[in-house]
Amino acid sequence: MTKDIKVQAQSPATGAVALADGTVFLGTGAGAVGTHVGELCFNTAITGYQEILTDPSYASQLVLFTFPHIGNVGTNAEDHEESSVPAATAARGAIFREPITAPSSWRSTNHFDAWLKARGIIGLSGVDTRAITRLIRERGMPKAAICHAPEGGIDTDALVEQARAWEGLDDADLAADVDVDAAFDNSEQLWAAATGYGTLETPRFHVVLVDFGVKKNILRNLASIGARTTVVNGDTSASTIAALKPDGVVLANGPGDPAATDQRSGEMIRALIASGIPILGICLGHQLLALAFGAKTMKMAQGHHGANHPVKDLATGKVEIVSMNHGFTVDPATLPEGVNESHRSLFDGTNSGLSVAGKPIISVQHHPEASPGPQDSFYLFARFADLMDAHRG
Repeated sequence: MTKDIKVQAQSPATGAVALADGTVFLGTGAGAVGTHVGELCFNTAITGYQEILTDPSYASQLVLFTFPHIGNVGTNAEDHEESSVPAATAARGAIFREPITAPSSWRSTNHFDAWLKARGIIGLSGVDTRAITRLIRERGMPKAAICHAPEGGIDTDALVEQARAWEGLDDADLAADVDVDAAFDNSEQLWAAATGYGTLETPRFHVVLVDFGVKKNILRNLASIGARTTVVNGDTSASTIAALKPDGVVLANGPGDPAATDQRSGEMIRALIASGIPILGICLGHQLLALAFGAKTMKMAQGHHGANHPVKDLATGKVEIVSMNHGFTVDPATLPEGVNESHRSLFDGTNSGLSVAGKPIISVQHHPEASPGPQDSFYLFARFADLMDAHRG
């Protein structure tokens, strides 16, 4: 790896990312103009940059793409993943090796650079992304500041100080910043090339989804198993959820420290567990379930961010290729009796799923609605439907 790059103030570059340890990488700015602070992580996916940058789980993060080229499929209005207005500005920055390329896709309606500007996301190219990736792997995800100054004159010393002053993600309940304010229903189904997004006409189930930063494709996958979904936020009480008479409850993905969100939503989740209703937890929802049962979560050094992660279903022995986006993980050593590990990452052995003896509760750390495998994990929604069927029976 190259040595840390220390630069003097007032650089002529038009973009930069500065780490809290004083390391600065200079490059060419893109997208929105200004400065943002956040946690710097890397994502190994080759495709899906629009879905990644609209995933609310990336709140207060700067995403470095290890794949060098970006922009070739442009952007469109159909591939946004956020489900609320606040979540539309979750990710704060995007870093890539090569300048943004012109779009070349029949689905593209906008240039990626223009899309970044409209979303308020700062872009940076022309930096050594391999060096930054290795730095993250060796030292963990740092606090960082990214800037785009078209006229140059970047004060790198001030940028470093902004990175150092940022509070970080530990103890941060970021889910409260990206969830919905008002409840809404979803019947939109998965996208098809010939018809676009379909509509669920005759629901088999009614599901309540507790929103901590839900991705739209989770709602569409629920519609694909016949579920009309009512989306509520994490401040909703268990009694309010019960009054909606759902067949099952989904605890959604989201950003931030799960221990902080547990302080706000843990009582509601424990009441849902006690009620015996079928529950599916995804990503942050998986972590919150573990906390509700008395387990512990912990911060990861570099997290899991990518679309090529092998995960083993311990019940079937099947290995699936999944999409992951999380910086915290459940400590399997703290799981109480009866709460069992159901899935495991084959990259580093970390926990990737839970099942509960005697209760219709399942959860996964990865994103079953994403399509890296391309549909290796869609069965989890069918498994949830089976739990709801059995509970009703």
